[in-house]
Amino acid sequence: MNRRERPILMIRLDKAIQAWGTPDFKEILKQEVAQLDYALLPLQQGLSCGNYVSDAPITVAINRVTELENVIRVNAGIFYQGIIGGCSCTDDPTPVSDINEYCDVQLDIDKATAVAVVTLANG
Repeated sequence: MNRRERPILMIRLDKAIQAWGTPDFKEILKQEVAQLDYALLPLQQGLSCGNYVSDAPITVAINRVTELENVIRVNAGIFYQGIIGGCSCTDDPTPVSDINEYCDVQLDIDKATAVAVVTLANG
């Protein structure tokens, strides 16, 4: 996939929408996003050094939250691990190793349904 093609993924963030308007919103959102299957986030498209996303846990940072009429727009940074997979030959000198990766995502969370549209925000 060309990095200019932005995949659009949809998820439900029920706990975050329930916490909207409380001091706990950002923390609950970070936890809820961090617990998602990484395949539900555009991490593969956000890779800058590796060629596959590792199954290591991710860390989420909330960079900005903006309330619009029907959605809560969140810009979040995701720290995760990528890997460069070798050929898996016995004489392959490049072992599989984790590489620190980072990407920004935009989450538009519908206030009424808790459905969030997730897109890669950088790249």
